[in-house]
Amino acid sequence: MKIAQVISGAESGGSKNHVLSLLEQFPSEEMILICMQKGDLYDAAKRRGVDVRLLEQKNRYDIKAGSRLVDLIRKENVDIVHSHGPRANLFAATVKNKFNKPLVTTMHSDPTLDFMGGGVKGKIFTKLNLWAYKKMDHFFAVSERFKQQLIDIGIHSIDITTIYNGIDFEPTGKTRTLTRSDLGLTEHDLVLAMVARLHPVKGHAYAFEALKSHPDIHLLVVGSGPYESEIREKAKGMKNIHFLGQRSDVDEIYQISDAGLLTSVSESFPLALLEAAKEKRPVITTDVGGVRELVPEDSYGWVVPSEDSGALVKAFQEALDCKNQGLLKQKGYNIYTHASESFSAENVAKSYKNVYEKLL
Repeated sequence: MKIAQVISGAESGGSKNHVLSLLEQFPSEEMILICMQKGDLYDAAKRRGVDVRLLEQKNRYDIKAGSRLVDLIRKENVDIVHSHGPRANLFAATVKNKFNKPLVTTMHSDPTLDFMGGGVKGKIFTKLNLWAYKKMDHFFAVSERFKQQLIDIGIHSIDITTIYNGIDFEPTGKTRTLTRSDLGLTEHDLVLAMVARLHPVKGHAYAFEALKSHPDIHLLVVGSGPYESEIREKAKGMKNIHFLGQRSDVDEIYQISDAGLLTSVSESFPLALLEAAKEKRPVITTDVGGVRELVPEDSYGWVVPSEDSGALVKAFQEALDCKNQGLLKQKGYNIYTHASESFSAENVAKSYKNVYEKLL
């Protein structure tokens, strides 16, 4: 069995970490990574020694990349093509009849919101992505909500497998070098970490609005994205919001924080929250995607309605009270125990392998 994971290559968020984690769980002879262009994912894969191939797509309109993809699939004797994200979905679906192998995809995000705020081009790309979905032989949904969404757009339930995201919960063994004082913070501060792409769908604006009622609570904003300038503008003048950019030390960011924060309007099954859980940090999150599976009860953190700054204000106050009462650490241990038992990278890989084998 040989699987080709096909993806843009420039991803820097959850889908990047998901694909890299999946690749590391399979023998190298069973899986290759095909990137359409260079970028964060491509670079990270090279550093880890992953068998990665580059299609060298010049831009999103370079249709010759489809032909290069077909040639590579044939050359490598690939049995299944597994695409990730709108660009890879579209190009793989367009040339599917030429490589004549099962084509599957993981639904990492809501396809109707992937190009949110993109104007006319965004609407066109959304339609193309949904067209590509119709060409798939099987779907992996990372939450039951996403499975239902696929059913709602006409995908048969028999062609969908729900597999939640997972990460490696084994300790890295590295020594933490980052401290709160490096960022001008003290141990007495309540510090939240928000690791998310800078995009309207992540709901940063709701977090910023809620923090206006809590100038004593600090937020570490980790990530980059096409809407960075607009999002920074919304936080202008707020001294308790700290933009840290794209980071490779997310584990240390969580370690110096008290809790993880996610305020998305739409989500799949957020790896950022799993990463917080790994560091034994409770989470404050909107009720989107599969977060209820990760935070099924209050002892793990707080789940609030999306697009509701008022609910965030209340959750922030409760988190502050918990810190002052010394209760946050227990919540962090609770979510770590639950997540490490239920959402390990090893279990995720086994689930994918079972489906791959059935498709052959």
